[in-house]
Amino acid sequence: MGDVRILLDYRPALRERSGVGEYVHQVARHLVSDYPGDSVTLFTTSWKDRPDPKLESDWPGVRISDHRVPVSVLNLVWHNIEWPPVEWLAKNQYDVVLSSHPLLMPSRRAARVVTIHDIDFLRRPERTQREIRRDYPRLAALHARRADRVIVPSQYTAREVSQVLGVPPAQISLCPPGAPQWRDPIAGRTTPARHDGYVLFMGTLEPRKNVGLLLAAYERLLARRVSVPKLVLAGSAGPEARAWLDALSRPPLAGYVEHIGYVTEEDRQRVYSGARMLVLPSFHEGFGMPVLEAMSLGIPVIVSDRGALPELVGDAGLLVSPESEDSLASAVERLLTDDRLIDTLTERGRKRAQQFDWHQTARAIHRAFEEAVDARAHRN
Repeated sequence: MGDVRILLDYRPALRERSGVGEYVHQVARHLVSDYPGDSVTLFTTSWKDRPDPKLESDWPGVRISDHRVPVSVLNLVWHNIEWPPVEWLAKNQYDVVLSSHPLLMPSRRAARVVTIHDIDFLRRPERTQREIRRDYPRLAALHARRADRVIVPSQYTAREVSQVLGVPPAQISLCPPGAPQWRDPIAGRTTPARHDGYVLFMGTLEPRKNVGLLLAAYERLLARRVSVPKLVLAGSAGPEARAWLDALSRPPLAGYVEHIGYVTEEDRQRVYSGARMLVLPSFHEGFGMPVLEAMSLGIPVIVSDRGALPELVGDAGLLVSPESEDSLASAVERLLTDDRLIDTLTERGRKRAQQFDWHQTARAIHRAFEEAVDARAHRN
């Protein structure tokens, strides 16, 4: 197949980049660098957020199709009447368009690919935002089956998409994220901050991340240990996090737990490097980007035994039940006291992280594009 004209939904990367936003950003970056013969257009819409003007200079050849249209307005018409086609908005023709979420981007002729990071919106719709509750449960299965290709980050999500949404396995492409390309991976601490580091949670403070259990487990540690390191919550907090944040100002958590908010790309390595361990007790993860980031720097990880986290971590971390305060508290205590275990998890984590590479992700996605274009051609 010759050069491919690609349009990529870059909207999740416009503001604070969480896991999905970082995935979109890195995929775009590596498609531009690894496939210079292709035409890559980043599609953005927002009433107030504009794409970084440095993108076009930092990524030679990339094109920006930016529109001052509220995301909620465009999604309302896209999801419900599948109009207008993206070619009309972008004023160009494409071979393939990539949606960064489970619902299709309307197109006239381009092959359509959707990205499904997880299906928590079906299992626990009450834990999702209003627009997702409104559209995803009734449309995701239909759109995924109509897509020319479905991209997923893990084998776990691939099974979910096939079994729950009814997408044939042959239509699903496994495209895991890559490990971070740190500015200087050996700068600062080369071993975990064993004696003066903090316990780190990295991620959006939302119900799915099980922050309530983490705080309850931390209370148990404070009750049974004389010395407990600070717990640092790093990530944006929505209205649903209010009760947790209020609890940080009252005993017994006051003075022991700190919320530092969203961590920028420039500060992320510094925040990880000061951590003694990373804890992510989520009820559900389609992948778990903070875990991969921590392992790549040799930070031991404690994760829940649900979703894609066991698949990601393998034997390089401790697994706990997301429903057991005591299980989580005991795992944290082990990493506070067992230096041999820390050494083992540090080494295994680094090796595990080396298996994930953004260039491999770009190759897998490009292959999915080619297969999608071929499927579209045979259907027409």
